[in-house]
Amino acid sequence: MYLQELKPYKGSKKKRKRIGRGLGSGHGVTATRGTKGQKARSGGAKPPFFEGGQNPLYLRVPSKGFTNIFKKEYHILKISDLNIFDDNTVVTPDLLNKVGLIKYKDKLDKEIKILGNGELNKTLEIHAHKITKKALQKLEKTNSKFVKLPPLKTKFKKTIRRKSHPL
Repeated sequence: MYLQELKPYKGSKKKRKRIGRGLGSGHGVTATRGTKGQKARSGGAKPPFFEGGQNPLYLRVPSKGFTNIFKKEYHILKISDLNIFDDNTVVTPDLLNKVGLIKYKDKLDKEIKILGNGELNKTLEIHAHKITKKALQKLEKTNSKFVKLPPLKTKFKKTIRRKSHPL
């Protein structure tokens, strides 16, 4: 056996299909595309995400994120902000609104949360919805009181419902 006599196994190599090279090739005339129709024409191929003229999925799905209707929002106060009050003052949401530390018009719209940033030098009675552990420790150091307010009734944000396609 010589090097020039080596051949691949029978059936392991196939000739490629030569399309559109005349009638004698067996793949001439329509070039294996069939007769007429969109796919028989040049440029007739559609992308894999094409949905037959219907509005495609990438246009039906909203483009920017979503709005969580259950998200809780708070008026956030640092404990150091409460130093503006005199000793033994009862700090209520109305008082905080009057002073300008939080802002609401007619009715309290968000719950009040107190964070432990800074130091408190006064003895106060604070009425709020939430407080952090650090802030509570700093209140106890100054013999201040914390009164927990009941949670507000939340109104869910309106969600825009799109009319679905009838089919």
